[in-house]
Amino acid sequence: MSLSDREPRLDSADPAVLFAGYLDFYRRAVERKLRSLSDADLRTSRIPSGWSPLELLIHLVHMEQRWFRWGFLAEPVDRPWGDNADQHPDGRWAVPDGVGLDELLQALHRGGTTTSDVLATHSLDEHAALGGRFTHDPPTLAWICFHVLQEYARHVGHLDISVELASGVTGE
Repeated sequence: MSLSDREPRLDSADPAVLFAGYLDFYRRAVERKLRSLSDADLRTSRIPSGWSPLELLIHLVHMEQRWFRWGFLAEPVDRPWGDNADQHPDGRWAVPDGVGLDELLQALHRGGTTTSDVLATHSLDEHAALGGRFTHDPPTLAWICFHVLQEYARHVGHLDISVELASGVTGE
């Protein structure tokens, strides 16, 4: 495991710096785990809930976009719920035909750049703009950060299980 794969040791008491560092850490962990799998393993579910590792990745891409671009910034986004497939009656995550790992990882990291920019230019006590995801009572940026961080932490743990069952890379 390289130093960049380890939990960040940021010498900062600034919560925005810590949020950005930990979110970057989780994005790198997702990429490392997914790159350890074959294309077949990326598209195969090994768990009872039925999602594949690639489906989890598309969820993370859209989740972060929903909270920061569409949510906090109130920017229009194409298909903010694009991780939920119309073709699945149970509404589970789905990856469109022809979309692969590299394309989704690029989208994940582009979203991370947006998140880092938001954290560098806005105060954590600032409320999300109205007009995107929120039409009333928008949360603060700090709340959004905590929510997104726990989403990543939870789903990276889920991904560990799926990757381990496929004999891929687990751990941090």
